[in-house]
Amino acid sequence: MLRSLSVRVLVALVAGLALGAAAAAYAGPQVKQAIEAVQAVGELWLNGLRMTVVPLLFSVLVVGIAGVADAAATGRLAAKALGWFLVLLLVGCAFTLAYSHGLYALWPLSPEGAAALRAGAPAPPAELAAAPHFADFLKGLAPTNPIKAAADDAILPLVVFAVVFAFAVTRLPEARRAPLIEMFAALSDAMVVIVRWVLWAAPVGVFALTLGVGLKAGAGAVGVIAHYVAAVSSANIGVTVVAYLAAVVIGRVSLGVWTRAVAPVQVMAFATQSSIACLPAMVERSRDDLSIPDRITGLVLPLAVSVFKLTSPVANLAVAVFVAQVYGLHPSVLQYLGAVVVALAVSVASVGLPGQVSFFMSVGPICQTLGLPLDLLPILIAVEVIPDIFRTVGNVTGDMAVTAILARQEERRLSPIAAT
Repeated sequence: MLRSLSVRVLVALVAGLALGAAAAAYAGPQVKQAIEAVQAVGELWLNGLRMTVVPLLFSVLVVGIAGVADAAATGRLAAKALGWFLVLLLVGCAFTLAYSHGLYALWPLSPEGAAALRAGAPAPPAELAAAPHFADFLKGLAPTNPIKAAADDAILPLVVFAVVFAFAVTRLPEARRAPLIEMFAALSDAMVVIVRWVLWAAPVGVFALTLGVGLKAGAGAVGVIAHYVAAVSSANIGVTVVAYLAAVVIGRVSLGVWTRAVAPVQVMAFATQSSIACLPAMVERSRDDLSIPDRITGLVLPLAVSVFKLTSPVANLAVAVFVAQVYGLHPSVLQYLGAVVVALAVSVASVGLPGQVSFFMSVGPICQTLGLPLDLLPILIAVEVIPDIFRTVGNVTGDMAVTAILARQEERRLSPIAAT
């Protein structure tokens, strides 16, 4: 059981909080000073994650968008599938922002618990928390110097440049395009290797960070972490219900038939936490229970698994809203608009990355776009294993919902032809 990184990190989280709280209650000054010194090890580990965000984000965006462009070129059905992916992702973003803010209005974080959780983290810089004016927002979308934008952690302009650059790459002749994409793929792979090295030390880093949090906060942070797990998990469950409604209302599948078809796949997703592992089951259930032709399932479902993660922007934005609540910050509408753009971009870019790598690479840029600090993310990674279960369940439900919708549209398109 302890061979699992997620389990080891969770154990380190609990141990750090418990030992830190015990030291706060019973230890002398020398022990407390020693714990503060150990906390520096955790901050070093956090910086090791931070240093990979910009190169990893840029490289996977270039490779991911090039892959999407190639997929879209395979035919009309693929292009329609990509259009539905975008529609459902936008619906998911709108849902999670409305749901998360409504949830915290009805069930606010404990002020004492929030203070306890942020006790070990520095206050966010005042200039990052300032909301931009609309004119400044528009001007800032295109970076005058992409390298400076990367150095300043200006994530949204960097994403805009990466997207434009990636589509420009798709217009190059094959002889020039292929080696350029291969170079960025190699850069992405190298960054993933570095992140894996850093994550190998995650139990030590999380223990060192939470030891300091426990020392300064006692046991008060535990309830807020449980609040986080409930908030993000319920957001994922909510967007799964949205996918249900899309299949029933737009795809015109009866609720009973749809439930029987998707339930076995959801059970597999719950057990494996892998959309790719669920692909054979999705194909089988779509073909046998939903009577969807092979020509549709054979194209749409692999494409969905490759580039579509319905719960990615939902969960990532929910994490960012939680961080904002902990710090008592209120990003503007424009900042949230920018965060949605970044969330959509990284939802495609992070497909295929390992879970912990994907979490930090996806949530980190969103937090930076909203002017939020990243110091809580290593602690939240420790409990991400629970929301991740509901992420996967929502993803496979969304994949099958899009397939059902496209099957219905193809049936309607071909019906007049068959009638003649």
